[in-house]
Amino acid sequence: MNKAFMLILVTTMISSVVQAQEFTEVWPEGKIPNSKGIQLEHIENNQRITQVAVPGFYTFLPAAEENKKAAVLILPSGGYQHLTYNWGGFQVAKWLNTIGISAFVLNYRLPTSPDLMVSYKGPIQDAQRTMKIIRANAEKYKIDPAKIGVFATSAGGHLATILGTHKEDFSEVKNDTLNMYSFKPDFMLLVSPVISFGKYAHEGSRDNFLGVSPSEEMKKKYSNELRVTSDTPPAFLVHAQNDKSVSPKNSILFYEAMMENGVKGSLHIFPKGSHGIGINNASGLTDIWKELCEEWLKEEQVIN
Repeated sequence: MNKAFMLILVTTMISSVVQAQEFTEVWPEGKIPNSKGIQLEHIENNQRITQVAVPGFYTFLPAAEENKKAAVLILPSGGYQHLTYNWGGFQVAKWLNTIGISAFVLNYRLPTSPDLMVSYKGPIQDAQRTMKIIRANAEKYKIDPAKIGVFATSAGGHLATILGTHKEDFSEVKNDTLNMYSFKPDFMLLVSPVISFGKYAHEGSRDNFLGVSPSEEMKKKYSNELRVTSDTPPAFLVHAQNDKSVSPKNSILFYEAMMENGVKGSLHIFPKGSHGIGINNASGLTDIWKELCEEWLKEEQVIN
């Protein structure tokens, strides 16, 4: 299956969900790193992508009159096994647009992909390069390159906190002008995030990312609460006390590490919400996380 046909297929399969959104490929043709060269098919069921053929992102821009010059890269959830690109991506992007923030939803390679040579590096490479692309095209998108954050839920939160706490660049391409740009987000918005691969790990996300029975060294390396330093960007965290899938201790441990390192942040643990906190919630109390997030962004002078 040639690449042109694959792009048409990907666009067609999700056209019922999003229309007229610009799709940008993350890598130049024939230069995807960490690839065995296998031509993959786009596999999707019930708005969940289980195999990404062409890593790339969709652009959601607010009206020019409402543009606050800030942007957010959205990393969909799915336990590193699938991507909930609509519920955990497009719907969030539409909400961000309503408060004047540009949004970019990334379809990143999953570590379960048969094409990857080093499984866990695939999603990191795609996320790092996408941040660079957004920052390099700040003028095109009419955004401030110093106000580009990341939003993620569940396992996407693990990938987001890798961007915020790890310095190793897996996305460098020889003689590429994007190498001069930083992949580090300026702020992080984390909802029910997977962060730790230790005692409170979501084992499915950990095993999909690192493989079954990972070494203690790798579990520690990618327990991102242990990677927090004074250089970690500020973060807004939301979790539910009754989340049985991803322990709220993930958010609590990360916030405690932020406090110990003098990193600004805001943590909210709601009694209800389970592992389904989203744009609309059954609990009215939990539903106010969006208003709290908007006010936090104003206080941090990300938006006005």
